[in-house]
Amino acid sequence: MKIVVAGIGYVGLSNAILLAQNHDVTAIDISDDRVQKLNNRVNPIVDAEVSAYLAEKPLHLTATTSTDAYYGAEIVIVATPTNYDAVTNYFNTTSVDQVIQAVTAQAPDALIVIKSTIPVGFVDEARIRFANDNIVFSPEFLREGQALYDNLHPSRIIVGEKSDRAQAFAELLLEGAIKKDVEILLTGQSEAEAIKLFANTYLAMRVAFFNELDSYALAGNMNTEELIKGVGLDPRIGNHYNNPSFGFGGYCLPKDTKQLLANYADVPQNLMQAIVDANRTRKDFLSEQIVAKAPKVVGIYRLVMKAGSDNFRQSSIQGIMKRVKAKGIEVIVYEPIMQDKTFFGSRVVNDLDAFKSEADLIVANRLTDDVADVADKIFTRDLFGAS
Repeated sequence: MKIVVAGIGYVGLSNAILLAQNHDVTAIDISDDRVQKLNNRVNPIVDAEVSAYLAEKPLHLTATTSTDAYYGAEIVIVATPTNYDAVTNYFNTTSVDQVIQAVTAQAPDALIVIKSTIPVGFVDEARIRFANDNIVFSPEFLREGQALYDNLHPSRIIVGEKSDRAQAFAELLLEGAIKKDVEILLTGQSEAEAIKLFANTYLAMRVAFFNELDSYALAGNMNTEELIKGVGLDPRIGNHYNNPSFGFGGYCLPKDTKQLLANYADVPQNLMQAIVDANRTRKDFLSEQIVAKAPKVVGIYRLVMKAGSDNFRQSSIQGIMKRVKAKGIEVIVYEPIMQDKTFFGSRVVNDLDAFKSEADLIVANRLTDDVADVADKIFTRDLFGAS
């Protein structure tokens, strides 16, 4: 079976490797660098399983920048970016549209499976707009840095169509997985699109809840760790996904919560707006805590959202950084994966010892052993050491 994957990011690359164990897969990307690395079996992202599979597994996988690869494809997986557009209040689905248009012209019989996150109703509208009924949506539930692992051990497989071809695609994903006891759910198109947004918004809500619990404890000089442990002993709540942070961030949660809120334009709601607002309130509160300590130089330790990731798009610590800078306090940044000398006007200091010496307060969303020797300088809400 000839499969083409559009996009060599976390989603696209992990799906490409999963399927290339048993099928011929061509990955398309606009980045020459990513294509070259993949063809040389060099991992272009930060993901341990991806590195291992590229080095050790006999994969039927090639990469290219040419869209000619769509010709003859039986399945095309779309994993291109859909960033949230604050002007239109919707996902910018231009990259997905471009793939659908090209595939419709070059491989009209190919099943187009969208893995990129899209607004509710997108597939139904796209089928009309492109006069192509071979478009379906299959949401992904992957963690950055563990994307291939999550594809090899899926929590569930969902495809937005109740058909034999949807079942066949789900079984295709399961074929390459290590975990075989996985529930397959075939739904309507809009239901599949909504499942993705509601799942991520629920996760954001849980982050926001424990962050607001932490804010309450901080304001009242209470022990947050004891509060969370006590609350989590209720089996209906559980002791998971409860480590306080500077807010929910990363590529998915901020934009997905805003997109879901946009879909509520004509539906009464209170909770969805509150989840979005809570993230801003949390950053405001913690920034005030930092400013109150009257530091002269604040060091931002790592921009990435979590350990094992190379992504700092929309990372929550950036919101803290911008608020502190707005108070006239000098901010420096330690981010070893960054080559630039400045980040939003702040100096990047990638000599860790120099960074520790120069900053009199170090802000860390997540702690590592690298800063254990300057614990007296650290401001963090990382209580449980989770990534």
